[in-house]
Amino acid sequence: MKNCKLSWSLVIVLSVVVALFAYKFTVGEVQPSEDGRQAILLSKDERNALLLEMRNWLQNSQAILAAASEKDFDTVIKSAKASGMAAEADTPGSLFRKIPVEMKALGFGTRKKFDDIAADAAEFKDSNRIVSKLSVAMNNCVACHATYRFVETAP
Repeated sequence: MKNCKLSWSLVIVLSVVVALFAYKFTVGEVQPSEDGRQAILLSKDERNALLLEMRNWLQNSQAILAAASEKDFDTVIKSAKASGMAAEADTPGSLFRKIPVEMKALGFGTRKKFDDIAADAAEFKDSNRIVSKLSVAMNNCVACHATYRFVETAP
């Protein structure tokens, strides 16, 4: 009888711990911001890594546009892949705990859209199609910037 009570106690405690981690993973470390967006609380290094990632997306977007206008599909492919899912390996793991699930979905969706641009450029070699797909991908950027801001927390 004691073993049964102990087992159920452990199940309950572990369930609460898992639920708390799942909640934290879903919600992230956010608070309302004075400008109406969600402020995501990050360390200096995490914030710098996230801002670098966004700068890379912007630079690669510009490179894709320039290359598409010149019909340089090899550069389109290279630039799009540089912002695709493979680049996710460079993202610090600690960011995943702090970013809300909706922003994670936008980020992964954006990376997949860049991979789709690379695949499309290789298959179709159509500048108009590339520009159209990049326009759709950048809607994710606009949505993210309209919804979130990144606040550096004290160490």
